[in-house]
Amino acid sequence: MKRTPAETIAAYFAATRAMDCKAWVACFDPAGVSHDPVGTPPHRGPAALGAFFDGIVGATKTIGLDAQEVFFAGDEAAVRWRGHGTNKQGKAFEFNGIDVMRFGADGLIVELHGYWDPRTLMAQL
Repeated sequence: MKRTPAETIAAYFAATRAMDCKAWVACFDPAGVSHDPVGTPPHRGPAALGAFFDGIVGATKTIGLDAQEVFFAGDEAAVRWRGHGTNKQGKAFEFNGIDVMRFGADGLIVELHGYWDPRTLMAQL
């Protein structure tokens, strides 16, 4: 599937809000890798990406990310986002971060670096 990087970014955030693992993984190139968050072992390929997504989503009742600002430069983009949702007990949570994405010729994510503090999220779950 060919799309523009802007379309991929919109689909990535929409899939997160919908808690749709299949749609989220489809935003990545089949050989795509995510360093999310940076400093943790990378998630390579559809199976590892899906397991990461399911791990985050499975710890919440609802979760979503909203792109606040997007900055494009060549085949990359930096996205400042706001995360929000409810934990399993129904309590609201928030966290923020920046994703830096590199896109392939088909507009899919080849590499992602996520900058956010998982301790902030985990303390609220």
